[in-house]
Amino acid sequence: MSTATPASRSAPHHVNAFDESALNALLARRDEPAWLSERRRAAFEAFRSAAWPSLRDEEWRRTDIRALKLADFSTPAGSEPSATAAASLNPAWDLLASHYAAGLMQVDGAAARRSPTERLPDGVIFTDLATAAREHPELLRRHLLTTAVDPHTDLFTALHAAFWTSGALLYVPKGVQLDAPLFHLIGLASTGSVDFSHTLVILEEGASASLVQETASAPDRSQPGLHVGAVELIVGPSAHLRFVNIQNWDERVWHFSRERAVVHRDATLQWTVGGLGGRLAKVNQEVALAEQGAQAQVNGVMFTTGRQNLTYLTRQDHQAPHTTSDLLYKAGLKDQSRVVWKGMIRVEPHAQKTDAYQKNDNLILDEAARADSIPGLEIEANDVRCTHGATAGPVDPDMIFYLTSRGISRETAIRLIVEGFFANVYDRITLEPVRLTLEKAVAAKLGTGA
Repeated sequence: MSTATPASRSAPHHVNAFDESALNALLARRDEPAWLSERRRAAFEAFRSAAWPSLRDEEWRRTDIRALKLADFSTPAGSEPSATAAASLNPAWDLLASHYAAGLMQVDGAAARRSPTERLPDGVIFTDLATAAREHPELLRRHLLTTAVDPHTDLFTALHAAFWTSGALLYVPKGVQLDAPLFHLIGLASTGSVDFSHTLVILEEGASASLVQETASAPDRSQPGLHVGAVELIVGPSAHLRFVNIQNWDERVWHFSRERAVVHRDATLQWTVGGLGGRLAKVNQEVALAEQGAQAQVNGVMFTTGRQNLTYLTRQDHQAPHTTSDLLYKAGLKDQSRVVWKGMIRVEPHAQKTDAYQKNDNLILDEAARADSIPGLEIEANDVRCTHGATAGPVDPDMIFYLTSRGISRETAIRLIVEGFFANVYDRITLEPVRLTLEKAVAAKLGTGA
């Protein structure tokens, strides 16, 4: 392995594709306030000086991205996608629109479609992020890449902060109850597609909302794609947020995402994650229980086939006393795929009376599949209840024998066992369309294989 310095290790991946001229071109074609341009340039400098991740880095030692060449891609255009590209995602849009009150769609890094928002309560803002930068600049200035996600965290977060072109903003003012769930569809359609979507959700005190975000690829895509995203969730005092993030790209997409929620006093967050698609995915998902009484439930469903490699690094960060977190991730693996889950419960010294739980279960359906499950605790308080656990193993042959001896085919028996394996995490999901989406996606992957 190379012993080059960090700067020289990163250089080949930075040139030509995401260089200073590309940033200048992006800024020239966007109508953005000066403070945002300055933040982009600061993030670009952080990106340019960052080392390319290496297998020697603890966070990347199980995620091999040596085959990824940023020079194979270009910055998102940010302009309106072609009619053909947008139309290719219409079936996914129509399916989501049949379940939810209003929605946004972006394709290849640009806003493509939106539902009317007149029926939303007064004061609610639900729009694409490029529009928000023009129409609600002070709201973005206060929260975008400042409150939850630090743009200097790592190379990919800095890259995202410099070059994002679209995304979604949901703002719900104090005391407003948004009963009907909303959706945000992120699509890749064209050859060499790139998406740097950013999701920003802000709930003021006593507000409530539900947002479902899904990614999808056009059916005829045949070339590699790249997604470098970020999610920021800010849940104000006594607010209640249900957020769903389902990653279902085709198996030629590289997926990187930095995601963090900040949950304030007596607020609740239910965060559901689906990891289904992509060639390789690395997601950092963090929940900060920032004030007393904050609660978070995190649900994860992953299913991999072929040679997929999905890595999810989760963190439950208890920063205040009397806070609660409950994380359950489940994964099914087929063929030669690999899932890595590494979780951490962190309890700060003054966060007494913390109640935290994390569990990861993996069902390995083929001998060549591999699951790495690494739970962890960092506890600096002495009056807490923190537990964790992890399991990995194949389908119990006795269960298959029991079902087949009663006339059920082996394929049906395995499907029933897989459904039962995921049942308790499905039961935690309170949005019925989300449960159905995950159930159908897992069933499809189980039936089609690689």
